[in-house]
Amino acid sequence: MRAASEIIVVTGNASVPSAVQALHEGALDYLTKPIDRARLKSILAGVARTRGFKLELNRLRRELRQLGRFGRLVGRTAAMQRVYDLIERVAPTEAGVLLTGESGTGKEVAAETIHALSRRRDQPFLAVNCAAITKSLIESELFGHEKGSFTGAESRRRGYFEEANGGTLFLDEVFEMPGEVQAKMLRVLETGTILRVGGSGVVPVDVRVIAATNRDPATAVRSGLLREDLFYRLNVFPLPLPPLRERVEDIELLAEHFLAQVNAREGTQKRLSPEARARLSSQRWPGNVRELKNAVERAAILADTVVGPELFPVPMNGPAGLNPGAAPVLHVPVGSSIEEVERQLILATLERLGGDKSQAANVLGISLKTLYARLKVYHASGHTARGGASAAPGPADR
Repeated sequence: MRAASEIIVVTGNASVPSAVQALHEGALDYLTKPIDRARLKSILAGVARTRGFKLELNRLRRELRQLGRFGRLVGRTAAMQRVYDLIERVAPTEAGVLLTGESGTGKEVAAETIHALSRRRDQPFLAVNCAAITKSLIESELFGHEKGSFTGAESRRRGYFEEANGGTLFLDEVFEMPGEVQAKMLRVLETGTILRVGGSGVVPVDVRVIAATNRDPATAVRSGLLREDLFYRLNVFPLPLPPLRERVEDIELLAEHFLAQVNAREGTQKRLSPEARARLSSQRWPGNVRELKNAVERAAILADTVVGPELFPVPMNGPAGLNPGAAPVLHVPVGSSIEEVERQLILATLERLGGDKSQAANVLGISLKTLYARLKVYHASGHTARGGASAAPGPADR
């Protein structure tokens, strides 16, 4: 009812705090008695115009959905229409959202769309990759720190929660947080306050949290990677994003969209050939939308006018280029930590793929940013792959 109504507050006991509260909670205007009739008529006339604009905006949004556009999301398949329906439901609310899906399915773009359709749209939107922040710094990055709280803390610093105050904070790969930080995150979500590192007083924050993961939440809870209570707090509104193989009909639309972006950026007029369209639709795209985007941009750079099928990579065996029958078995001693198992798997995969980080990230089901973050940690601790894998991007990754 509230979303369909415009509210004007009329009071005989006006005060600055009540006016601020009324406007903050969505009131269109705040009038004091005795009523200024001319002003009231002007406000009501404005309401009529605003309603007309909103109806027209909703009509245009419906038309865009049919054409395959919804915010920054692209796709017209039934799978994406279901995603749009869920976003339309949850965006105007204050509920937390947990986006799940394979790496490259567009979770950050979905989070941006939720924010753009929310009442917080005019406030900050900050995206944080939890896996790319070292464990020793993540608490300070999220909650801030006081001067002198640790070596190098030369001044007070606001964390991401304070920077996003009033808006939306997108926590990508949230399950990668250390356990002690998860406990503090739970407290922030429950109390709406933070405690800076080295601080003694709590700081109130008003932030909507949208979290995302490419892991299976139930498995993460069972393995101890994620606190069960934090999972329930984050999972108020679960929103799964489909992999590209479940929305094959969207591949051509997405490819056209990405090529149009390249043309606009570079001032070109390149186009896809019919054979290229068929080639794109026949591939599996284990890296999902991100992999498709990178492939289209690379092909556009190589093409003169027409983007042909020969400019796209040859489809690879298996989900991401490994032949399972020929792949070596990784032997891990019972009692090894999860971190050690993960390290061995990442380095062995990189070695198997000749150091190709983009392909390794696809095989492992993680983002390239996460892979670089892991390699940086391994390099700092002296653990590197025999194939020479490093934390720096190589020619194939740029």
